[in-house]
Amino acid sequence: MTAISTRAKIGVVVASAVLLGSVAAGYVAMAAEPAPPPPPATGDQAVTLTPGPRLLAITDRYVSTVATADPAGSRTVSGLECLRVYAAAGTGVCLKPETAWSYQMVVLDVALRQTRAISVPGLPNRARVSASGRMVSWTTFVGGDSYTSSGFSTRTGILDTTTGVTVASLEEFAVTLNGRSYRHPDVNYWGVTFTADDNRFYATLSTGGRRYLVRGDLAARTVETLKENVECPSLSPDGTRLAFKEAIDADPAKGWRLSVLDLTTMRVTATAETTSVDDQAAWLDGSTLAYTLRQSDGRPDVWSVPADGSGTPRLVIPGAESPSPLT
Repeated sequence: MTAISTRAKIGVVVASAVLLGSVAAGYVAMAAEPAPPPPPATGDQAVTLTPGPRLLAITDRYVSTVATADPAGSRTVSGLECLRVYAAAGTGVCLKPETAWSYQMVVLDVALRQTRAISVPGLPNRARVSASGRMVSWTTFVGGDSYTSSGFSTRTGILDTTTGVTVASLEEFAVTLNGRSYRHPDVNYWGVTFTADDNRFYATLSTGGRRYLVRGDLAARTVETLKENVECPSLSPDGTRLAFKEAIDADPAKGWRLSVLDLTTMRVTATAETTSVDDQAAWLDGSTLAYTLRQSDGRPDVWSVPADGSGTPRLVIPGAESPSPLT
């Protein structure tokens, strides 16, 4: 079976499970079979996380890079298999298979060498690194939680690569929902994005069939809700806006609209991308978003669109996913 046909099969399986009942946590890139051999590299340099004018992405489940100026051109592909990847300031995070049925969160140095690994439950879904390279986060889908109608839920963890302090699950944090202390066994989180101070963060919290944008404080181990119907936030380089996926009519079954939230005014601007985007978008720069869309056969492509609602979507990296600018 080819990589593309494997992805098509995966798409059918995931479509039936991912909504988690009323909870929509996004597309899970699940390795249903062993990865194919790495595709031949057309570039002449090894893949590194050295900051520069390049984009990091996954090509047929292997970490790859392309030039920002010509992302559809020459591509360098490594032998490192990842289902999700992200990097900043020379630090990378890779969610990769550990065995046939288990996965790891792996921290990478600038040369893609493993510096730390943590076994994680469930199926890889989201991964992020703070702008400084210090903090990493990950989200997986897990099964067996009795409070969900589908039997699936999420686990989101955070690692401080400097101190080694690890938050195995954000569910340990105290919640303030709409100004009041809140506790409920169905609380789930996904899609962390870090602020510049490496302590505060934004994420999605779901409970009672609703999804909220939360602002978290790692030191205090708290989160507070800010706005409903905000999923998979991604903080802009200047820290003033959040790209996110907004459920159409607040119903994930109808798909998502890629949008941008101004954190000062709380005004939402829909982007020109009208196809349902089930991804945590990445900021290529202060004005452009990158995200993954899948074709009808399951093949992924990386697209971009202006963050201010203008312009039109543009195909950036054919046959790739999990984009990350190497800043």
